[in-house]
Amino acid sequence: MASPASRPSADHASLVQRGACALLGAFGWRCVLVPPPAPKGIIVVYPHTSNWDFIIGVLFKIGVGLPARWMGKDTLFRWPVRGLLRRLGGIPINRRERSGFVATLLAEYERHDWMWLALAPEGTRARTDHWKSGFYQIAVAGQLPVGLGFIDYATRTVGVDTYFVLSGDPAQDFARLRAFYADKHGRRPQHAGDIRLRP
Repeated sequence: MASPASRPSADHASLVQRGACALLGAFGWRCVLVPPPAPKGIIVVYPHTSNWDFIIGVLFKIGVGLPARWMGKDTLFRWPVRGLLRRLGGIPINRRERSGFVATLLAEYERHDWMWLALAPEGTRARTDHWKSGFYQIAVAGQLPVGLGFIDYATRTVGVDTYFVLSGDPAQDFARLRAFYADKHGRRPQHAGDIRLRP
């Protein structure tokens, strides 16, 4: 049986999926997806330097039929778009409260047979000198594979084509992340954050 995250074929894609792919194609974007290797995991999306990343990412998710959820600040989830954002897989996060984030998401994984969560580890579109550690803690604690998502404006390619299991050694793992993302460029490259954890 094909993975539920497999890219829909032209014959089986819904009208909405075909429309999303057509929109991306009209603006010169190419989609790449290797289906997730397991029923649960995390997709990091880097670099995140523009509001356009959200639109491109959502069109990609719809177009390829990737049933991934994503996190956004809770202030986005307001009427009249709250219901739509939730239907698109959004999970509102209160960034003003720091406690219990990892435990809450690990419990969410336990409640689902299938759950892939996409997030931008920079946590902001502005330049930052480190990635937030939440994704790393969740992936290591839950033994979850990590998918490397990207929106590369240099080649106008959006996708997820590489997965790996973190070793638990941040120096080793982040060296691999830096190598993968070395040739990926955001819409505003000068805003791309450093690929490392806070010292």
